[in-house]
Amino acid sequence: MTYYNEHSKVWVSVDVIIFGFDESKLKILIGRRQMDPGRGQWSLYGGFVGADEGIDEAAKRTLYDLTGLNNLYMRQVGAFGSVDRDPGERVISIAYYALINVKDYDDKLRMEHGLEWMDFNQLPELYSDHKEMVSQALHIMRQKIKTEPISFRLLPSLFTLTQLQRLYEAVLGEEVDKRNFRKRIKEMDFIEKTKLIDKTGSKRGAFLYRFNKKMFNEESIFKL
Repeated sequence: MTYYNEHSKVWVSVDVIIFGFDESKLKILIGRRQMDPGRGQWSLYGGFVGADEGIDEAAKRTLYDLTGLNNLYMRQVGAFGSVDRDPGERVISIAYYALINVKDYDDKLRMEHGLEWMDFNQLPELYSDHKEMVSQALHIMRQKIKTEPISFRLLPSLFTLTQLQRLYEAVLGEEVDKRNFRKRIKEMDFIEKTKLIDKTGSKRGAFLYRFNKKMFNEESIFKL
């Protein structure tokens, strides 16, 4: 038996906004669209939801196809369904954002997909409503980064306090008071100072820190 014949059909897709942090800048992974309509335009990476998968499964599949990485931080941004958002068909897209450490991403895979890391502040025009997706994702991330330790998803396992501060400034789009920032960080026992020193920035060097997942739990207070 066939149901809903009296209703028009729509396509459902997922789009993934992948954030990275490199050279003290917040970056987004985008590429040239490989299909019509909009072929050649800058675009987020996405795809249609298969008949045998849920939207979260489709997003995870899309993210893995793109990065080859598992267990990445990914959260839903929301649904985008303006009638005229896609000139080809009636398409509703569910957007997700993901955080990865740029150094973990195989550059050969990036090149195979024809993608580039773009500075968030210098993004070109994007296909359809993809820029709106990016803006909403950033808004959500700016709220979460103040109360949850998601920033460490964008950093290497060992980092300096300067790197961590630069990351917060890049995401929030504003300068952070150095003294207060470091005071708050040192109050958190799940951010550990190691005996290792990074000397890439100066001869004196800077101590390297790491995020201790075992020390962080539901009772931990993370607020910056």
